[in-house]
Amino acid sequence: MPAAKSIRRAFVLLIVLLLIAGWLGWRQLQGPELPGYRLETRPLVQRVVASGEVDTQSLVQIGSEITGVAAERHVREGDAVKAGDLLLELRDDEQRARLREAEAALQQLIDSTRPQAEASARETQHNFEQASRELKRRQVLFDRKLLASEPLEQARRAELTARAVRDRARFAAAALAAGGSEEQVQRQRLEAARAALAKTRIQAQVEGIVQTRDVEPGDLVQPGRTLLTIARSGSSEILLPLDEKNLAPVELGQAAKVVADAYPERVLQARVSFIAPSVDTTRGTIDVHLDLQGPADFLRQGMTVSVNIETGRREQALVLPNDALLARNGTRAQVLRVNAGVVERVDVRLGLLGTALSEVVEGLTAGDLVLAGDAEAGQRVRVREQPMPRGIQD
Repeated sequence: MPAAKSIRRAFVLLIVLLLIAGWLGWRQLQGPELPGYRLETRPLVQRVVASGEVDTQSLVQIGSEITGVAAERHVREGDAVKAGDLLLELRDDEQRARLREAEAALQQLIDSTRPQAEASARETQHNFEQASRELKRRQVLFDRKLLASEPLEQARRAELTARAVRDRARFAAAALAAGGSEEQVQRQRLEAARAALAKTRIQAQVEGIVQTRDVEPGDLVQPGRTLLTIARSGSSEILLPLDEKNLAPVELGQAAKVVADAYPERVLQARVSFIAPSVDTTRGTIDVHLDLQGPADFLRQGMTVSVNIETGRREQALVLPNDALLARNGTRAQVLRVNAGVVERVDVRLGLLGTALSEVVEGLTAGDLVLAGDAEAGQRVRVREQPMPRGIQD
């Protein structure tokens, strides 16, 4: 009996070993187990992601139209200003003196010079009329042979002299009359003096935020020197130095999302408004500008932002993770497809390209299995299916 039990145990053990060996042999024939993906269709959004900074389309430089000394500064960096706000005052002693001088000259014209000219015109008119009457009287006497020619000639010369004096007085009075040329000159001098005084008060021409200041009380300022810079309100934009290799899918008008590093919870909508015509050869980048679609008062000039530009969208696309793509060259690539447990190398054409997923438009169909690892064509393998990654393109 003991011998029979030993034989049965040995027989059972042998069968188990044969089954294990067969199973191992079968597994060996199937090949190694490698990670892979099963292709599927899903919505796909392609985006270009890059870092940029807050810039402004309109940076107004504030300077002085005249040479002077700064007397008082009313703003500094970060101050919000409106059009007409006083930014800077210059010393105005000289301008005020010239204004008082111009005012006095005009008042003197009105109160003194003009009345004198009018009186002189009346007097010369009276003298001319008297000289004319005297000439007529002597002409009558001469015609009656009661007067010699010499007194008559003297009367003519006196009348001519009085006429010339009267005419000069009339011209002078007309020039000095209300609205005349002399008053216009004096009023222009007065306006020039007022304008010169106004130039000592430097005001904001636009609404915005003061970005820089380069003046302090006591500084000598001259025309051509920038004293303050103001970023015009509502002119903020995003400047994106985009790597030139990512330029192809970017077009004007594309939607984008902007997130400031300092405010990660506030997502701003923007659109591509400008693409530079040339590449910066030192950096290999091209400047792309984006207009913000809404107010963003919290942004500051030069602030770093993350930009996400939507460059393409498919509601249903056959997608494949990028780590399964081999020999990628633009929109062409190769994949290792597993067909009936055997690896085969397949050429594919890509559509939308992203950092996590890409669209396959030619070479594969939904349900195909592709390897994420390396293998030889013709090799038998077993696929361990991996879940599709969910990158920013999903």
